[in-house]
Amino acid sequence: MRREPAATAKLPVTQLDETASRSASQGLTAFSAGDYGLYALTIFVWSTSWLALKFQIGVVDPQVSLVWRFGAAALIMLAACKVSGQRLAWPWRMHWRFAGLGLFLFSCNFLMFYYAANWLVSGLLSVIFSLASVINIALAVVVLGEPLRPRVVLGALFGLAGMACLFGPEIANQDFGGGALIGLGLGICGTTFFCIGNMISAANQRAGIPIISASAIGMVYGAGFSTLIALAAGSAFIIEPTARYLGGLAWLIVFSTVIAFWAYLTLLGRIGADRAGYATVVFPVVALIISTFVEGYQWSLTGLAGVALVAIGNTIILMRRRRT
Repeated sequence: MRREPAATAKLPVTQLDETASRSASQGLTAFSAGDYGLYALTIFVWSTSWLALKFQIGVVDPQVSLVWRFGAAALIMLAACKVSGQRLAWPWRMHWRFAGLGLFLFSCNFLMFYYAANWLVSGLLSVIFSLASVINIALAVVVLGEPLRPRVVLGALFGLAGMACLFGPEIANQDFGGGALIGLGLGICGTTFFCIGNMISAANQRAGIPIISASAIGMVYGAGFSTLIALAAGSAFIIEPTARYLGGLAWLIVFSTVIAFWAYLTLLGRIGADRAGYATVVFPVVALIISTFVEGYQWSLTGLAGVALVAIGNTIILMRRRRT
């Protein structure tokens, strides 16, 4: 987990820019074995995270759970930086980058989804979060000036169509009154915050800031922002002493936060925001497969069609574009 970011940190900024340009803008670089490994790891861990997140809802206020999650994750990441010799001392003028990462990627986006869960079922939350693939592309085009590749857009549309088939019945059964519309709005805001965090992370990597260093400091800021929100809301800083809550929290800290974010942000810098963001379209499908065994999810023809559409979209996104 430590070697690759350290090696990346030694690259000159110009070389980082060239690497990011080849991966994210030209789209001609085939996936390496390492890319596929990072992709699979990200999808598996985030697929299981929805169950762990569900275990957090109830006794402890969401913003307090985020303090425990990212506070502990930050300590682990800081220790990893210390052991691997990653740089942690940066000029104060650079800290706006880390603060932005913490605000958008390690605080507000999760808080939006925790509160959205009060009105919407988890399946619908997964569908909303899968919009990250499209929002990532839009932000990359508008903010980073990357070209809009029709192939990527087509693949994302196939993926979203598959999500609609998978979760369509659940969406149709939602009572879109005031509460549900609030939940939908919060989910969209959370997804947008997540994508803005993606752009900040990509910019940090192009500036030569190691992923582990940026993530560690960003998580400190994220925990700090969540602490301020909890204090403003008058929340009690408590921990629910149950295996359900503590087990879910441990999974979210170690796997969903430390390991998955390292894998995802590394992938983001290597293959570009659009293709990396497609992981957020795939993982709800994997989560549904896990739910088949854990929660007894019943498959239908519509659900199978949804899986097929996602598989087609995944193939379109990941296949190497041939030179003419």
